Amino acid sequence: MKVSDILTDKIIEINLSATDKNDAINKMIELANNSGNITNLDAVRKCVFEREKLVSTGVGKGFAIPHGKSDEIKDIVAAFAILKDPIDFDSIDGEEVRFIFLLVGKDSMLNLHIKLLSRISRLMNKDEFRDKLLKSESKEAALKLFVEEEQSYLDI
Repeated sequence: MKVSDILTDKIIEINLSATDKNDAINKMIELANNSGNITNLDAVRKCVFEREKLVSTGVGKGFAIPHGKSDEIKDIVAAFAILKDPIDFDSIDGEEVRFIFLLVGKDSMLNLHIKLLSRISRLMNKDEFRDKLLKSESKEAALKLFVEEEQSYLDI
């Protein structure tokens, strides 16, 4: 499954305003709720924040990937945002975060969840891809960039 297979313009936001890490994660969960795949918003919120307590999902290069596993979803839940202003996310490299990709999978879909996390990390680790995303002027343009970038990847 490709990252672009789980994204729609309903769950992408550019110029998202967030005051801090917790505010950003809460707004990402609300954005993901637009997917229609969340059956219990509080349970999803809890699993993402519980995971974040273990170690920050600010993985570096201005990118964070908060995630978790919950059976309170119908299908994989995702959301992507480019923040209006960078925020502190307790990232491993100490850099502020500008890009956030939220991913929530079912406990029974662990293999797919891990593969998607890996693919998202690979995509977002590319400086050129992040630069293109920053220039996106619409949700549709950002989604198109994900589709185009993944065309060179083999399906996983």
